[in-house]
Amino acid sequence: MTARATISFDEDNYSFLEKHAGKSRSAYINELLRRERQTTEKARIIAANEEEANDLAYQDELADWDNTLLDGLA
Repeated sequence: MTARATISFDEDNYSFLEKHAGKSRSAYINELLRRERQTTEKARIIAANEEEANDLAYQDELADWDNTLLDGLA
């Protein structure tokens, strides 16, 4: 599914778009947005992982679960 939008560019950005977009400005902008979404999601995941790693109470609980899950296993 696609959606249409009308957007405005400043003159420098429009010139850049015209120079680099090739035949499809829409495809070019979609690719830029896809990359930006990936970058944003990656940053969000890294921040969540750092928060988890720095949460000592959470790390202690994980260690307790590791011990419990391995209890009695060779």
